[in-house]
Amino acid sequence: MGISKFNAEGYYDPTAYEALKHVEREANKQPSWPLVFICSPYAGDTERNIRKAQRFCRFAVSKKYIPFAPHLLFPQFMDDDDKHQRNLGLLFGIVLMSKCSELWVFGCEITKGMSIEIEKAKKLRIPIRYFSNLCEEVCYK
Repeated sequence: MGISKFNAEGYYDPTAYEALKHVEREANKQPSWPLVFICSPYAGDTERNIRKAQRFCRFAVSKKYIPFAPHLLFPQFMDDDDKHQRNLGLLFGIVLMSKCSELWVFGCEITKGMSIEIEKAKKLRIPIRYFSNLCEEVCYK
């Protein structure tokens, strides 16, 4: 489809056309940032865990990754206390995990939901990186 040299009224508009072409060229220069799955606790102290997950997402952005944290998204419209909805949320996250280039695990505590996500990432052969709560990369064997 592309950018038209004509405006919405059908008149030739080279200024707008050149400006939009410039924006398009600049956008194409930007390297695409990889999508990373953020794996951290949600259940328990949810308010605290949400704040931590938000910080982990900001960390990913600072490293030029696009964070995907299903535990920040799905509880917005699904009930984590409802077993069926929780399982659906986990399933939705795993489906979207297959689009991610890496899985980042944060914190020392591995919850049941996190362990499911980690095992699925291993089966999908998605690289897994581990970080402390302070966003320092650590090695786990």
